[in-house]
Amino acid sequence: MSSFSAEKAPGRCGAIPHQVVCRTASGSLVGRSRADGTVNWAVPGNSSSSGGGKSGPLVLDSADERAFTSAERVLRAANLRTGVQVWSRQLPAGREAVGLMAAAGTVYALDAPSDGGDDTDLALGAYRASDGSPVWREQLHADPGGGFAAFGGRIYTTDGTKVTARDARTGTPTATTPPGTECPRLLSGGGYLVCTGSPVSASDTFPPLQRLAPATLRPLPTAEDSGLKPGSGLVSSKGVLILYEDSADDPGAGAWNAYDLERPRRLWSYPSSSQEAGLVHGRFVTLTDAYGPPKSRLISMDLRAGPEGTGAAAPRMSPPPQQAWDGERPALIVPGGDAGHVVVARIHPALRSVPLP
Repeated sequence: MSSFSAEKAPGRCGAIPHQVVCRTASGSLVGRSRADGTVNWAVPGNSSSSGGGKSGPLVLDSADERAFTSAERVLRAANLRTGVQVWSRQLPAGREAVGLMAAAGTVYALDAPSDGGDDTDLALGAYRASDGSPVWREQLHADPGGGFAAFGGRIYTTDGTKVTARDARTGTPTATTPPGTECPRLLSGGGYLVCTGSPVSASDTFPPLQRLAPATLRPLPTAEDSGLKPGSGLVSSKGVLILYEDSADDPGAGAWNAYDLERPRRLWSYPSSSQEAGLVHGRFVTLTDAYGPPKSRLISMDLRAGPEGTGAAAPRMSPPPQQAWDGERPALIVPGGDAGHVVVARIHPALRSVPLP
């Protein structure tokens, strides 16, 4: 276990198979060994930032060995192995990044007015991951909380109703969803695109799940969902969507539901109040219900068999972490690339490497 100081508590963390990287509200980065938690390197943040602002996004790109982050109007990249800052770039005056994504040697930054003005006044910029040089920047209407995706040579955004695909090399729009397609939130993974309702909606009715064809954005046959309020969602490379769906009237009385995207059907359901989850080594990993005895602990399930799996597909559970407190809700930080052997959990406040059950 490694201590997680109050200075770092406002930040965000991510993990790759060999390292955990955390950032603070001021934009500083700290790289820790995934094996033992020791600090390998640190990159100072913006000297002009007080650290009291909201934490910007953090993206770790194993392929290019880069950590990308932002604070105020500055985008920065650091080498994941050495911590050396490899470039920084300023956004236009009065703008700040509200979303970051990296794919195929490019980092994409979604920026919005920093004064809290019209949050539909967004722009999407593409920058070379190697040196930060700009490739293109396009104004667009989008929902900053609606999610965006980058794969297959295209970038996908949603404005809360329609989805737009853009050429990753030029930013030129190439397709939009047909009229009548609702997409408050866009989920992606493994080359799949799925539209769901928004987890921040004040309504008690939500658009149904809708899978989209990535090339044309036309709707494809999709399993019927539960009709509850959508929350966190993960899409596996094997075509399984695992979506947390909650009661709009009684929040916390929700469940993780798994859907087969190729043969549209619901596969299983696992009641839980925790929306912390990841996909590791071909299994779904989450935390047991924080309100149930004993203390919350890790559980992993086969993607298709879920909690009812047997034999090699049976659920597996970790011992309760000794440092956890009753009712505590730790966060999961899951190494990318299906590392398989560990999941890192944050506990009051600490980083703890936990073997994958």
